[in-house]
Amino acid sequence: MEHPPIKLTVRIERWPIAGSFTISRGAKTEAVVVVAELSDGTHRGRGECVPYGRYGETVEGVAAAIEAMASDIAGGLDRERLQSTMPPGAARNALDCALWDLAAKRAARPVHELLGLPAPKSLTTAYTISLSAPEAMAQAAARNAERALLKIKLGGAGDPARILAVRRAAPRSELIVDANEGWTPDDLAQNLAACAEAGVTLVEQPLPADRDAALADFAHPLPVCADESAHAADSLAALVGKYDAVNIKLDKAGGLTEALAMTREAERLGLTIMVGCMVATSLAMAPALLVAQRARVVDLDGPLILARDRPHGLSYDGSCIHPPGPALWG
Repeated sequence: MEHPPIKLTVRIERWPIAGSFTISRGAKTEAVVVVAELSDGTHRGRGECVPYGRYGETVEGVAAAIEAMASDIAGGLDRERLQSTMPPGAARNALDCALWDLAAKRAARPVHELLGLPAPKSLTTAYTISLSAPEAMAQAAARNAERALLKIKLGGAGDPARILAVRRAAPRSELIVDANEGWTPDDLAQNLAACAEAGVTLVEQPLPADRDAALADFAHPLPVCADESAHAADSLAALVGKYDAVNIKLDKAGGLTEALAMTREAERLGLTIMVGCMVATSLAMAPALLVAQRARVVDLDGPLILARDRPHGLSYDGSCIHPPGPALWG
């Protein structure tokens, strides 16, 4: 069936955060996202991305990179050719997910059926506790102590006291830790030991990506997960021997297509899978939920951190996240 040319529209949106969100690299009070919308005049597909400042991406640069693809999209660029036309990153993520959404709307079938995957199930997501003083983090943990899984942001001097305070405040929650490259080879063993003593399940990216060779030098007291050290599928082989798990994020991978390829490669290499997100709306979480079906740890709490979500957003029942309806995506 012939379809009319696809028109591309790009928007920059700002979504306020409830309070502030703090990691080892700083704090922010709003999520700035870029939305790619594709329309053939009858059907509409959308994808949302968050530029990764850690890798030199800017909101304006990502929006411009997406807009530069307008003529290619109108000329019939498909998902397969998109993978070689654009590099991994936020811009390709928005377009890849928009193309999947448009294909689903045209076919009147959900994306999981187009992929030949089972229908997605509801999952338990982590809920993030921002980096702060031990007392403040303990108070935040106590307010969320009924949640099954808490993600604790660390990455500064005094981290053993922080994780101990959180554990005391939320004795029954499963804990994972994200240091966001905030530790050093000198304090690595001490911090990992404190996490192990607190019963932490997994620690994300304890060392800077360019200093993570130290992870291969000793036995880990608990699993260590690559985040900033992992990008697309071809980056995973270098993680073996240093990491036990990999955090797959669509904004790093460059879309759902590459994230699914990463999942297959991680499983082949024996790496445990975690699926993560940036702080964004439900439109960014929805495609990641398909990857999360095969993950040991799911961290798709972006909308829970916002003061409000977009219309037709994902349904969260506490920490249980339910699959999207077609009005949102897919």
